[in-house]
Amino acid sequence: MTDPAPLRYRLITGPDDATFCQRISALLDEGYRLHGSPAVTFNGTSVIAAQALVWE
Repeated sequence: MTDPAPLRYRLITGPDDATFCQRISALLDEGYRLHGSPAVTFNGTSVIAAQALVWE
């Protein structure tokens, strides 16, 4: 059985911490590319980041 094709677009969200950066780095290693700038917001407790990635 072959692996399904990667999603062409992914939006990764989560607390802006080392784990978030590791998730983005792993997707970059898989061949995804950043799409646009990251977005950040504050939920009253922590900073939440979002980053879009695309598979070209």
